Formats: sequence, C-alpha cells, structure tokens
Amino acid sequence: MNKVISKDGTSIAYDKTGNGPVLILVDGALCYRASGPNGPLAEQLKEDFTVYTYDRRGRGDSDEKKPYAVEREVEDIDALIQEAGGSAYVFGSSSGAALALEAARCLPAIKKLALYEAPFVVDDSRAGVPEDYLDQLTEHVASDRRGKAIKLFMGKGVGVPAIFITMMPFMPAWKKMKAIAHTLPYDTILTVDHQKGKSLSAEEWSSVTIPTLVGVGGKSPAWMNNAMQELANVLPNAKHRTLERQTHIVKPDALAPVLTEFFME
Repeated sequence: MNKVISKDGTSIAYDKTGNGPVLILVDGALCYRASGPNGPLAEQLKEDFTVYTYDRRGRGDSDEKKPYAVEREVEDIDALIQEAGGSAYVFGSSSGAALALEAARCLPAIKKLALYEAPFVVDDSRAGVPEDYLDQLTEHVASDRRGKAIKLFMGKGVGVPAIFITMMPFMPAWKKMKAIAHTLPYDTILTVDHQKGKSLSAEEWSSVTIPTLVGVGGKSPAWMNNAMQELANVLPNAKHRTLERQTHIVKPDALAPVLTEFFME
C-alpha cells in the first residue's frame, strides 16, 4: 500500500501494479481496494497498463477532511495523477463513473476516459429518486442507521429489486458495506441531479472533448441502457459499447479486453 496527500491534506491510500500507460480505476459506492471489482480488474489489465486502484476518501485506508465536496474527490484523483507522472487514463464504474466524468471535466491531465453504467435516470423507464432522497440518506447516516442507508441507496438510488435488498444482510460483504456506509451521501451528491427522469444536458460536459467510452451491460435494465446511450450522445467525443451478457456487476474478464482495446487504440 502507498499513500499520496491530496490538496486539502487528506491521505489517500492506493496500490500500483503493472507496466505501461497509467490507468486509474475509480470505484463506485460501497467499494474500496479490499472489497470491490477493481482489484480483480487491475489484475486483468496489468500486462498493458500501470494500474492504480485507490480507496476513495473516507473508505478503507484513506482518511478524509470534512465537509465533503465533489471538488475534494476530484483533487484526490489529481493527486494520484501527479504522483503517477502527470497524465493518465481514467475508468469509473457506477457512481465512480459520475466521479470520473466530473474529474475529466476539471482535469486536462486525463487523456482518455471510460465509463460503465453511471446510475443516471433520464426518462420514465424507471421512477426517479424522491425529492427528499438525499435528505433521507443523510439522516440515516447521521443516526448511524447504516443498514437502512444501504437499503435505501440500493432501492431508490440503484433500483435493485426488493427481494435482493432483503437478502443483502445475509451476504458475506454486508459487514464491509456497513463499514463505509457513511460515504453513501457522497455518491448520491455525485449522481442525484441526474436521477430524476430528465434528459442530460450537453452543455454540462461540453468541455469533456477527450475520447470517451460509455459502456453498458447487455443484460442491464432498459433505464440503464437508455441513460448510457444518451450520455454517449451528449458527450462531444464519445462512443457507446454494449457488453453482451453483462449486468451492472460486470465481470473483469469481459470488461478488461474492452478497456484495453479502447485505451490502446
């Protein structure tokens, strides 16, 4: 494990593996280096890239300074890029895709960008989040109702079916998810404005002119497919890719070849 100091003094823990162009992987909600898809994905990519995985602030071995702001998370990515030599490719999945997109809007050091299933809701193919969704989530966290926070996030934010939410406390990862459930409002701040059933605005990301890949799983629900197609359409230099037989929980061996092809072309 290595550490880099972000602009506000927050210590960000990261791992580095492989050789080649620098590629930073950005986790989604409830994931960090010790629990989530990016460790296995890094193993798939290390033959072609120098891969950085890191604990987003408030998770794992990273600390945080409050109050939270999206800008601080962008500065964390910038600190990693500077540590890595000054430029990088970036990949983000789920709410990590929303963070990676915001970083690309702010940081010219990002040379290419890949996004997988940012949880945006752009039409009526599923219900948008309630108006008080962020307030509810924040209240659960403030009252240390971590389990309720996770269930609310998974249900209203991600759209996971109720039967799976009921089963979650019995999953091996439940304890790890509860340990970082206090960061769920951070992911929600990143996404909530784009989860209300409204079309995306090209103006918001007009400065993201770098080559961008927007991916979605072929078995993912219609609302997600619609959102990722629209995101690819509004970004200035993006292409859309469907990963057949994949869902939101994309398999590293299905994703890695797609990322390698895109970043190396």
